[in-house]
Amino acid sequence: MLSQSAVALSSFFLQPFNACTNLVIFRGKEPRIPPLLIRRVLVNQKNITDIALNEISYRPLEPNEARLQLENFAVTANNVTYAATGFALGYWKFFPTGVEGQGLVPVWGVAKVTESTSEALSPGTRLYGFYPMAEQLVIQPGVMSNGTVVDEAQNRANLPAIYNRYTPVHEGTPTEDHLRALLQPLLATSFLLFDWLQDNDWFGAGQIVIGSASSKTGLGLAEFLAELGDRPYRIVGLTSDGNRAFVEGLGAYDQVFSYNQITQLQALPTVYVDMAGNAEVKLRLHTHLGENVVRSSAVGTSHWDKFGQPKLMPGAKPKFFFAPTQAQKRRDEWGPGVIEGQINNGWKRIAEKASNWLKICEHRGLNSTPDVYRNVARGLASPNEGHVIVLGD
Repeated sequence: MLSQSAVALSSFFLQPFNACTNLVIFRGKEPRIPPLLIRRVLVNQKNITDIALNEISYRPLEPNEARLQLENFAVTANNVTYAATGFALGYWKFFPTGVEGQGLVPVWGVAKVTESTSEALSPGTRLYGFYPMAEQLVIQPGVMSNGTVVDEAQNRANLPAIYNRYTPVHEGTPTEDHLRALLQPLLATSFLLFDWLQDNDWFGAGQIVIGSASSKTGLGLAEFLAELGDRPYRIVGLTSDGNRAFVEGLGAYDQVFSYNQITQLQALPTVYVDMAGNAEVKLRLHTHLGENVVRSSAVGTSHWDKFGQPKLMPGAKPKFFFAPTQAQKRRDEWGPGVIEGQINNGWKRIAEKASNWLKICEHRGLNSTPDVYRNVARGLASPNEGHVIVLGD
């Protein structure tokens, strides 16, 4: 018999979703293209809103390769962070384009194996994981003892392992695929942030302030922080005036301030978790709280256009939080599969609540990707929307 939690999650995944129309710029079937051309979306690495469709020639598989045809992927502020930190954190290295100055932004989604010259992977297998913003990906598959597929391509050998692993998934409802693509990577980061803070005894903070509190990663972190009983900290959100009512209505934070209310923050030992990367906001917070900022952690760059190198400011020096580092630490301490299991249970638990406010916006065809991505990168998407690109007929 299913537990109440399993029944709730099952009903959540089976709920119908609403397709947004305000950002959908392409509907119906994809235009027919020559069978020997593969389409992808290239981004100018120096101007990450300069994005356009591009075509490359199909190539036959070499030995021990598999061709994965993308079925769907999400476009979120997380992908904008990948582009904004592409050089600093190596995200441009995952999927080389062969075009100087042009990169493929990584996305999370599901693809199906259509061809394989490898005994490790059969055609028809569906894999969830880290893909280029394109129609296809060719990998060199290996299989771990737990069934996870690993891309053993040489260019990915020295990159974080968490991004090179693909999880087999069964055919499910579109909603299930879309929620996984939208929320699993974001809430995995939320959970690893929570685990890192707990691992460090909250750095002795009396309040944890989350910048860009309306972001899904920020909301996820707030939810994980709120689950802890007898917690020694308050959870405070910072957001724009326009998003404040939405964030307050979710009830995840103890208190919510707009960015122009930073001086109302209490003078308590504070951990600042910055999802936005807005240098001016960070400077004002540090200036107001001074030495009470015991830890300042940069996570995302949703305000990438206002990002800047930290200036000299009071309190702890800002440092970037890289989720794969915490995941690897726990893998080394606890053994393989433990942290992955906790992340899986955690994101599904928090995702159940998202059905109350998250509106899935489905966009048909790779043609729709440039405009959707630009809107997300420019901050034009609403916080209660989740945008998914669906490929094929």
